[in-house]
Amino acid sequence: MSDSIEITIEGRDVRVPTGTRVREVLEEHAPKWLKKAIGVCLDGQPLDFHMALDTDGELTPLQAGDGNTTALQMCRHTTSHVLAQAVKELYDDVQVGIGPATADGFYYDFLREEAFTPDDLQAIEKRMRRLIKTNQKLERLEMSKEEAEKLFAEKGETLKVELIRDKGGAQVSCYQQGDFIDFCTGPHLPHTGKIPAIKLMHTAAAHWRGRADATMMQRIYGTAFFSAEDLQAFLDHIEEAKKRDHRRLGIDLDLFHFDEQAGPGMAYWHPKGGMVRHQIETFLRDEQLARGYDIVYTPHIARKHLWETSGHFDFYEEHMFTLDVDGQDYVLKPMNCPGHILIYQKGTRSYRDLPLRYSEFGTVYRNELSGVLHGMLRVRGFTQDDAHIFCRPDQVKEEVSGVLDLALHVMRTFGYEEYRIDLSLHDPENRSKYAGDDDQWALAEDALADALDSMGLVFERQVGEAAFYGPKIDFHLIDALGRSWQGSTIQLDFNLPERFDLSYVGNDGHPHRTVMIHRAIYGSLERFVGGLIEHYAGAFPLWLAPVQVIILPIADRHLGYAEELAAAATAAGLRTEIDRHSGKLGAKIRDAQMQKIPFMLIVGDRDMEEQQVSVRHRSAGDLGSETMEEFLVKAVQDIDDRAVREWPLREGEAAPA
Repeated sequence: MSDSIEITIEGRDVRVPTGTRVREVLEEHAPKWLKKAIGVCLDGQPLDFHMALDTDGELTPLQAGDGNTTALQMCRHTTSHVLAQAVKELYDDVQVGIGPATADGFYYDFLREEAFTPDDLQAIEKRMRRLIKTNQKLERLEMSKEEAEKLFAEKGETLKVELIRDKGGAQVSCYQQGDFIDFCTGPHLPHTGKIPAIKLMHTAAAHWRGRADATMMQRIYGTAFFSAEDLQAFLDHIEEAKKRDHRRLGIDLDLFHFDEQAGPGMAYWHPKGGMVRHQIETFLRDEQLARGYDIVYTPHIARKHLWETSGHFDFYEEHMFTLDVDGQDYVLKPMNCPGHILIYQKGTRSYRDLPLRYSEFGTVYRNELSGVLHGMLRVRGFTQDDAHIFCRPDQVKEEVSGVLDLALHVMRTFGYEEYRIDLSLHDPENRSKYAGDDDQWALAEDALADALDSMGLVFERQVGEAAFYGPKIDFHLIDALGRSWQGSTIQLDFNLPERFDLSYVGNDGHPHRTVMIHRAIYGSLERFVGGLIEHYAGAFPLWLAPVQVIILPIADRHLGYAEELAAAATAAGLRTEIDRHSGKLGAKIRDAQMQKIPFMLIVGDRDMEEQQVSVRHRSAGDLGSETMEEFLVKAVQDIDDRAVREWPLREGEAAPA
């Protein structure tokens, strides 16, 4: 290492000894930064004022606020230390674990026999605010590994000793504010007074260092922002997310449930949820048929040998359900691809036959750990809209482009206008994780990138995120709250065709290796519907709503007319109900609103007289009176268009903002 390094600061190049602290450089060359900044970045790498500079680069100030996520991460990391300090001051019987910043805040893990209560969280947050107001400086301490182990051993912090022993180098760094010291690499804020707005959120159980067989810790979650306004906006966002939680809405809207009698991770679809699912399946099935797909069905179990041939057993054994049938090992299928391969193998395939596109809404089973199960988003039994395309190498780009076009069409149909695309690649430094050779991987990865480029789609390369058998394209859908959901997946596979010896007869009369494309547009139907529920806040667009129209007779004398209207709506293809209860109209409207039914048709004396209906929409309210024929024309048009807007536009009306 050179004795000196060259640093660019405010447009000037300065040479300083290697190992010079950031603060020393700023004191001489940019003293105003020490007052206005919370740290610096060296070529984008965040550093605090105590850290040493050991490489050339340009220094820029790291400012609080202005949506600076790097600064916010530094703030939240420091706040996690304040949390640990507050807990240590309030409770004697506690050991501290780890406390990183997260995308939404921070957490810290604690070992304590007695569980933290909501009252404890209030007391801890109060103590944190007091510590923040004291403007405690954060000091970086550097020492040998042995000194650090001794320091924390004397404090009785055996978990920290374990961390230092496993993760520390010859020299380790610690940070201290007040009497609290923590093993940490930083960076941190200059002092606690730079933390303007905090909130502790909740507690949860967590295994030490994420190991299933390790000690159970108590994790306290919190968040921090550079302004009270940003914190409040975040808390409002959290409240809105709670209102949209698919687990709650799934019960409230009578869509599905999970039953402990049957075991966790298995969804039971109720009639209303079944209707939503039916509409979603029918839409994609019709789209696929129009695009040249064939429908296939495969069994739910197969001999273990099939999964050994495919390689799934080698890579996914811990996630598979196995069972004994007549003394032979069988597996509940975790994927549909081997079944589709068996269908392809039944017969000689010519180059003229390709591509073959097999699609199946196939239910699969994966032995997920109980701790990661989460409503419809992470289950053990789920249905994939799986399809596999068997094609020639010269057809790959066109076929991948066709799948991309289908994925974009589906996303827009469901109202997802924003998305992110990742191209997941293999990690050449960790080849043991992947099947196939380097040439196959290069061809597959280049083919997917070419297809994305040819359609003008922006994507990010993610090294090390590929499936074991091939690279993949992942769509991440951005919902109404700006959250990301797993969307369509497209995977190119040169590996399984080798394992199963898949071939076609070329125009030269010789066999050639088939290329296989795996694709799922929805992915898991359970996860897709769970995401849709939260995206729409349970208010499905008209074409998807399990009940599209409810007729509300004001009195029993209006029931006959209501029956006529219901018959007309049903004949037009609308899913229609009549509220036959004898309650007041206001209560009937509230019930329909709670069920998020798109349209209410109110029937009274005047409506019967004039042979009209009073139309009410769940979000737009009263839309006035019109004939049933007029209403049905617009409703049917919305359904045919699969409109995602909240109500049909009247002639001459502008779309809602």
